[in-house]
Amino acid sequence: MADTTVVNERILVVDDDEDMLSTCRKFLEREGYAVSTAARGDRGLEAYVTGGFDLVLTDMKMPGMNGMQLLQGIRAQNPDALVIVFTGFGTIEDAVNAMKEGAFDFITKPFTPDHLSVAVRRALRQRQLETENLALQKQLEVTFRFDNIVGQSPAMQRMFDMVRKIADTQANVLILGESGTGKELVARSLHANSGRKKKSFVPLNCGGIPEHLVESELFGHEKGSFTGVVTSRAGLLEHTAGGTFFLDEISELPLNLQVKLLRVLEDRKIRRVGSNRELPVNLRLISATNRDLEAMVKEGEFREDLFYRVNTFVIRVPPLRERRGDIPLLSNHFLNLYQKDADRGIRSVSDEAMGMLQSHSWQGNVRELQHVIERAVALASGTRIEPSDLPDTLGSGSVRSGDFSDRLEMPFKDAKESVVEEFEQTYIRHLLTEHGGNISRAAEHSGIDRRSLHRLLLKHEIDASHFSG
Repeated sequence: MADTTVVNERILVVDDDEDMLSTCRKFLEREGYAVSTAARGDRGLEAYVTGGFDLVLTDMKMPGMNGMQLLQGIRAQNPDALVIVFTGFGTIEDAVNAMKEGAFDFITKPFTPDHLSVAVRRALRQRQLETENLALQKQLEVTFRFDNIVGQSPAMQRMFDMVRKIADTQANVLILGESGTGKELVARSLHANSGRKKKSFVPLNCGGIPEHLVESELFGHEKGSFTGVVTSRAGLLEHTAGGTFFLDEISELPLNLQVKLLRVLEDRKIRRVGSNRELPVNLRLISATNRDLEAMVKEGEFREDLFYRVNTFVIRVPPLRERRGDIPLLSNHFLNLYQKDADRGIRSVSDEAMGMLQSHSWQGNVRELQHVIERAVALASGTRIEPSDLPDTLGSGSVRSGDFSDRLEMPFKDAKESVVEEFEQTYIRHLLTEHGGNISRAAEHSGIDRRSLHRLLLKHEIDASHFSG
């Protein structure tokens, strides 16, 4: 069964090396991007003008129109265009000049798939942050108000009351809750109802990026601070600039960086990696975790002084099993959201299907329910969601008759591979949902080593970041 995860971003790759084009296309398509290629600069410019691309990757050295000329042509069409350039080690100076002309970043050849992935994600994430912050300023009073968080149960009402009381303070907030409960939405609501609402909301999931990149992402770095770094870059703390910084999965922050974060909260200053100069920062910290920080403090895994700094106020987001009365409300909310996008005319959830939804354990909480309703909208053939539109995991656990009927005419080997692939996808999605997209914890819990888990993610084109937050 094919994976249905869709990434909307469209990427154009321009390079006169056909092998490079083929390699980049295959890798980026496995990551879920829509990829187009061009083997010449002038064809790349033509494609950009008509293609509506979110990101362009281009080589610097090409016959005819080179990468610099292509960059200038693209930015003449769109001054906000997002461009990353490829360069050989001996032409880094050209790449630096390209950045002065407006390129977002450059990648030195030869590069690894992980290097390409990080550069692409960083560029698209930066654009997403810019877009989200503009939308936040324009739609603030409607989109992210805490009273628009779906829930009418007593547990949610208590949480709403807490948010009302502390939203407009400057105090740090710690949000506790299981994966999938909506901790980032609560953080955004706090920001949207605070005096910082016209400034940036900048999130970072500590469990969603490699440990060796966390420090650079948080604090930025100076030119020459480590191998291959030839330009300076501001970190996310610096980018917050008077707004709110949301540190998700703070429990995954390495101990050495916990010391540095504590210093930021105490002194309101940061120091980029490789720099001796301190820069002032103005931010409010909202943290979140699904782990027991007090227990981690006792075990020496989390600093006690930082723990007391980040939890001036604590908000607990209840798991879905503690507010089952909200399941019909949430189900209809997601139904309206997805049926509107699909234009399917699905108006309700049948009583039998709703009973199954309300009796399920929901280990993945609201995020799991959202995925189930999205799937059901795609499968439903009438005007209601029926039990047959829901996953087997919501039933009694027995295999429903006819589940494998579409495979009975296939050769045994093909049928078996099809069933195994479906199991792998279902298992991995549930695993990532349970652990909030944190690959390290998912691998540890499942007994799958990280490398094998990464191979399965690539095989099934599953993006772990879609399960975070």
